[in-house]
Formats: sequence, structure tokens, C-alpha cells
Amino acid sequence: MSHSHDVFCTILPPHMLKHMATAGDKETCDRAHRSLEAAAAARGQRAILGPMAALLAVSPGEKRRTVYDAKNGQVLPGKLVRGEDDKKTKDVSVNEAFDGAGATYDFYRTVYGRNSVDGNGMRLDSTVHYGRNFDNAFWNGMQMVYGDGDGRIFNRFTQSLDVIGHELTHGVVQFSAGLVYQDESGALNEHFADVFGSLVKQFSKQQTADKADWLIGEGLLAKGIKGIALRSLKSPGTAYNDPLLGRDPQPAHMKNFLRTDDDNGGVHINSGIPNKAFATLATILGGFAWERAGKIWYETLTRRLTANATFQQCADATYESAGALFGAASAEQLAVRQAWQTVGVELTKGLVVVDGPKLPVKSAPSPAAPAPPLLRPLLPRSRN
Repeated sequence: MSHSHDVFCTILPPHMLKHMATAGDKETCDRAHRSLEAAAAARGQRAILGPMAALLAVSPGEKRRTVYDAKNGQVLPGKLVRGEDDKKTKDVSVNEAFDGAGATYDFYRTVYGRNSVDGNGMRLDSTVHYGRNFDNAFWNGMQMVYGDGDGRIFNRFTQSLDVIGHELTHGVVQFSAGLVYQDESGALNEHFADVFGSLVKQFSKQQTADKADWLIGEGLLAKGIKGIALRSLKSPGTAYNDPLLGRDPQPAHMKNFLRTDDDNGGVHINSGIPNKAFATLATILGGFAWERAGKIWYETLTRRLTANATFQQCADATYESAGALFGAASAEQLAVRQAWQTVGVELTKGLVVVDGPKLPVKSAPSPAAPAPPLLRPLLPRSRN
């Protein structure tokens, strides 16, 4: 299904740019303000161009990528510099945007049988060199846009495959559950983008869950900045702690859920809670995270969520998905419950917790192993 409400999702959270605008020198402050203003200008273009999104569809089964150069301007899409059948250019940003779009397309097509972000062969357009020293990358509802970074705090935004996978997944969300970009549903929008952005990179590197870094924005922070990425799914709140960026504010548990009017209700912040649940599930199950944990999440996103879904509804839906895919009381379904319990979300459907051992963390999948006696079916009470 496709949803018509505006979709505009940036990789850098507003709280980070706002901190830069107050904590840095005049040059840093000016760049942060320009980045905020450029994002606002692009949001306005999205409102005008949004109805054209349907024109980007191509015949099913065809992968088609196009890369444009904004030449440090802010008019989209810019000058066409590479098409699907063209050779590499001398511009590394062009090639990274092209290859990253291809890696994301191949992941969704190979693993989940999805034909592009809309499921119907939508052309993957990208614009590089947007703005001057623009600190951000975003999906505007119909294409990808990348800034070059300022070189002092952020490197070029095309170099992180997980960023590309994240932003293109906003397109997948847009054309499936259509999660409203506000409060808990908005945090889930960011969460699913983080999950599949990380899985795109893991699939590209053929990494098992225990070998993955679970980072979004790996390599994006410039030399000298104290941090490793923008976010960590495995350890929310630990990605960075730098005077210019502030400290990573993501919570890893519902007890620390942040209620705020900023950032559409904290969508880039509270997403740390479901992020932790997914990384925990993938670690429990072991093996390649896209095979079981990812399949459960993809089923949930594309078939079971409404546009205003809450964390609780998402958790219950993942439990139902695990049962549908792998069987009631399967190891996968039991692991889903345990993963959500880890972040303070108790499921409301299906099974009740009884005394028993915790599911072991495994480095490789063992689908044939019997499920541990963690849970039992919820039986009707006797009326005698």
C-alpha cells in the first residue's frame, strides 16, 4: 500500500544540529544553521514534487539507478551524471551513491523478494553534492539526497552504506506501513530504517549477528570527533560523546523513554528502545540476522502494522509474525518475547511467562533445536 502523507526523513537528528549551532565556533554554528535551512528548503520541494513519485516506477524486475549532481546547489534533482548502464565516474560520491542504492535494492530483492522500495520497481534516484558543506542526507519521499559533509565534523554522507540503506528504507516504510512520522510511530519509522540499514550492510559483508557492528553512520564522524557513529542498535546511548555533538541521548529501556515536543516527539531518540530489542533478538538467534530476525521484522512492517502503531502494538505484531513464520512456541517466537522484555515491553498476546531458563545466546542458528521451557500456551480458565 502507498500512503500520501509527506515523507521527509534526515539521517542527522535535529537535536544534533541544534547542539552544533550553539556549542561550536561561528563557522560551525553557521554550517549547522545552513544545514537546517537547506533541509527545510528540500522539505518544501518535496511538498511540490511529491505527486510525481509515481512517474519513477519502471517495469517490474528491472533495477534502475540514476545519480544526479546538484553542484553544491539546492535544486533537485540536478545534472544527470550516471545511469544504470554507465561506467564508474571519477567522482567517488557518485559511485558510492550508485553502489549503495544497488546494494540496498539487491538486499531487498534477494532476501525478501521486494522489487525496489515501493515493491513495484520504483527508480532509485540519488543527488550528490547537495548544498555547500551540507551536513545531512535524506529521503524526501521520492529520491535520495546527500551532502558532502563539512570535513571537520562529518565526512561525506555517501560513504556509509548503512546510512544509504537506512534512508532508502524510509521509502520501504512509506510504501508499506506508512508509519506516521510523529511520537512512537515516528520512532518506529526510524527504528525500521535503522534495522534494515544495518542489515543491508551485514548482507553486503555477509556478516553474522555476532560479527556485525550494529552501527548507523559508521565512518561518518570526522577524525578528532569523539564517537564511532550516529547510533548503535546494540548499545543505544553510546555512539558519541563530543563537545560539538553533545552526548548520544538514545535510551535502551522504556523506563527512560523521552517525552518531548522536539524532533517530532523524539523520533530519532526513542527509536533506541526497539533498536535494542531487535539487536537482542538477532544475537539470541545467531547466524545471519536477516534470515530470521529480519524476516520477522519485514513481515511485521509490510503486513501487520497500522500507520499510527505504538511500541506495544509493534511488539505484539512481531510476536504474531514469528508465530506465523516459524510456528507457535517456536524458538524464534520465544526469543521475540524475551527481546522485548529486555527493553521493558511486555507482550499482551499469546503466551504467559513461567519459571524457566533464559534462552541462550547462540553464535550460529540452530533451527532444529527444541524450544526451552520459557513459556506455555495461555489456556482458558475453568468455569467449574
